[in-house]
Order: sequence, then structure tokens, then C-alpha cells
Amino acid sequence: METAFTPFASFGGGLAIGLGAVLLMLGLGRIMGATGILSGLAFPESREEFAWRIALTIGMILAPGVIFVVTGAMPSLSVPVSPAMIVIGGVIVGLGGSLGSGCTSGHGVCGLSRLSVRSLVAVPTFMATGAITVFLIRHVFGG
Repeated sequence: METAFTPFASFGGGLAIGLGAVLLMLGLGRIMGATGILSGLAFPESREEFAWRIALTIGMILAPGVIFVVTGAMPSLSVPVSPAMIVIGGVIVGLGGSLGSGCTSGHGVCGLSRLSVRSLVAVPTFMATGAITVFLIRHVFGG
């Protein structure tokens, strides 16, 4: 399976994520990590906490529609695995996010920028684990 090289789209996406993280920190003093946002949405501490979390989540869900309105085409998406594998992967990621005290977005984007020691350990662990997984799937198991 070939991975498309999309430097401009990737750079733009990174800028948008970084800008969103900065604006959330400046505006509400909150960290933009998907695991924490969804966890706080499921178990909100207050109405204000629920309000910004649901607004951010709805924005993430509606983003492809905005792209369609702006460009006239939906973002292309190809998922070369079965729905069962998606569910299993989601459970594994959820457990990892819980055990790692946050997800890749929280640690990588927000934690590193705040020089969090936990994130300085977590991010290289995520990256190494990802690289090993890709190597095993593509070169050992032939996926």
C-alpha cells in the first residue's frame, strides 16, 4: 500500500491544528487533546465544560461539509480494512490513550509545546511504536 505524499495539505492541516490548539488555550485555558475532550464530553464537570466540548466535537464532525462547500468536493477517504478492524483499532487506541494519560494530539501538539515531561516521554514512545507497527505490517506480515 503506497502512502500519498501531500506536503502542502499536510502543512495546512498542521497549521490549522496548531492554530486551533493555541486559540483554545488562549480563549479557554484548555488543552486540545481529543481524548480529554471526549472524556470531558462524556463526563462533564459543568455546563460550561460541556458547551465548549460539544461545540468542538460538532465542528470536527461538520468539517468535511465545510470542505465540500468551499471546494465542491468531499475529502477522499480510503480505509483498506474491515469495519471489525476499525472497531478493534479504536478500542486499542482508547485503551492506549487512557493508559498514556492522553492521546497523540494532546501530547504531541499541546504537551510538547508546554514542555511537559510526560509528553516528552510519550511522543517518542508513540512514534517508535508506530514505526515498528508499520514495519511489521508492511514487511513481516505482508499487509
